[in-house]
Amino acid sequence: MNGNIADEWRTRGFVVLPGFLSGEDLEPALGELPAMFPTPEGFHGGTDERRSRYVEDEFDGIDAFPFTSPAFSLLAVHPKIVGLAETLLGQSDLRLSSAEAWAKYTGATSYDQELHRDYLNQTILVPSLEDRYQHLELFVLLVDVPEELGPPHLVSYEHTADLPMKPNFYPRSGGSGDFVSTDDNSALYDAEQSGAGPAGTVIAFNTRTFHRGTGLRRSLGARYSMQLIYRPAEADWGQRMAWAARSHEPAWYEFVHRATPRQLELFGFPPPGHPYWTEQTLTGIAQRYPTLDLTPWR
Repeated sequence: MNGNIADEWRTRGFVVLPGFLSGEDLEPALGELPAMFPTPEGFHGGTDERRSRYVEDEFDGIDAFPFTSPAFSLLAVHPKIVGLAETLLGQSDLRLSSAEAWAKYTGATSYDQELHRDYLNQTILVPSLEDRYQHLELFVLLVDVPEELGPPHLVSYEHTADLPMKPNFYPRSGGSGDFVSTDDNSALYDAEQSGAGPAGTVIAFNTRTFHRGTGLRRSLGARYSMQLIYRPAEADWGQRMAWAARSHEPAWYEFVHRATPRQLELFGFPPPGHPYWTEQTLTGIAQRYPTLDLTPWR
């Protein structure tokens, strides 16, 4: 993969990769999209009974891993995504800290956000400047997202590198609150770059990167995306989601039975050859996951 991508991500805080995933890569997940979320027709026409879920708060449109759709779960750890994470983070011993799918619909609610960083709900510490401890966030656009369908906007480090960890939220004209800037921040909004792009676009950014969601303006529009967070395994302070708490859900079992050893490592499965794997644990794993091929671990 082009080293310039990693350089841009490291020096600017983000990189936009139009069409990084192909139509073939997205096809399995998009085929199961109606099982995950209302279609634009179902939402705007009022024929989908799930519609009421999406009309109060912007975050009501989020589903968390493991997804109802096994194809969505597998897309979160697609080999191309994992390869990108390895390239940008510069290491292979990684963990998936969070995986979410998000549906937004024009007119459902307000999706226009203030510029902010995400670290307050992703780590118990603060972002480090050391390369070995970086956290990678990814927006994966599942459909075409032009400007009128609310792409994220991001601000390069050149405009934000000197900003302190607190405040964290920067309203355009300032605001009030413990973590909210009281200053005029219009210059930051003037420096925004749009993440608009075709289906398959991946926007890679850092936990230190200022960004925000924008509003949907297209009539009868809908936007579907995934939000993923990868981190170094040793950065144990960045566990946004606890996978063990979700590991007895039916969707988890469906995912594990379809996943590769490499994909499972991203959730904390010990790799083949690890001393955890004994006849006792292999027997137990075979009982818990009866259709998982244990050959690699044996």
